[in-house]
Amino acid sequence: MLPAHLLSPSQNALVEASVPVDDDVLQLPELAGKAMWRGNELGSSAQRDVVATGFDALDAELPGGGWPCRSLTEILQPQPALCEWRLLGASLKRIVADGGQIILVSPPKHPHLPGLMQHGLHPNQIVWLDAKTPAERLWTTEQLIKSNPAGAILSWLPQARQEQLRRLQVHAQTCDSPVFLFRPAAAQFDASPAPLRLLVDLGPDWQLAVKVFKRRGPSHEHSLAFFSIPDSLADVLTPRQRQPSQFPVALENPRVGTLGSSTHTVAEHQYAH
Repeated sequence: MLPAHLLSPSQNALVEASVPVDDDVLQLPELAGKAMWRGNELGSSAQRDVVATGFDALDAELPGGGWPCRSLTEILQPQPALCEWRLLGASLKRIVADGGQIILVSPPKHPHLPGLMQHGLHPNQIVWLDAKTPAERLWTTEQLIKSNPAGAILSWLPQARQEQLRRLQVHAQTCDSPVFLFRPAAAQFDASPAPLRLLVDLGPDWQLAVKVFKRRGPSHEHSLAFFSIPDSLADVLTPRQRQPSQFPVALENPRVGTLGSSTHTVAEHQYAH
């Protein structure tokens, strides 16, 4: 037989096909196997345990069944400080219960401590870093990810570019905590290296409308709608307060009258005619 370097590509392929191959050689490493998925199936988590979102309907649509660790999660919304705590409150409560801290990088509004306490978050469990410029926010977020803190990182990066996000994603692969980036809804049309991207908005009553438009798995065409009520309010809200849109308020007939003239109702006026 001719040496391999003198064979044509097709002859090389025939020779390789005729050589028996050990089945163990064809097996992928465990982590590599977990990182792959079929196009019509949700990918599994190749990292440590995910963090449950607190919403069964949302967990069912996320690879691994929750917020991923060692990866970026992008949350887009029409305006900042709109849905963050309603969406993440339940999962952050679990994180601090395990001894973690919630680290905030440049939130658009000062953290409202009474509101956070309604989600079960104590002020001592929250670290607030007020980076001013976009460059400072990126640098602070990157350093936090590289430090691998115990807890969760929440960073508001409305002006981050694709290459900057790619750098954060590379570092996030060695971070055991979930990393959430908040960006404007218009960013959904921009390319992003984040494996998980969601578009979130307020729905009627106490509902959230969530669309998972990028994930490890098949595309998700429809938005999810589920109730998000802080634990401290869930026990005190009446059915009317939980779903006010289902209980329309009856309008009273206006009374028509002027100073010095008789007052009569609209019904009386209609009866007279």
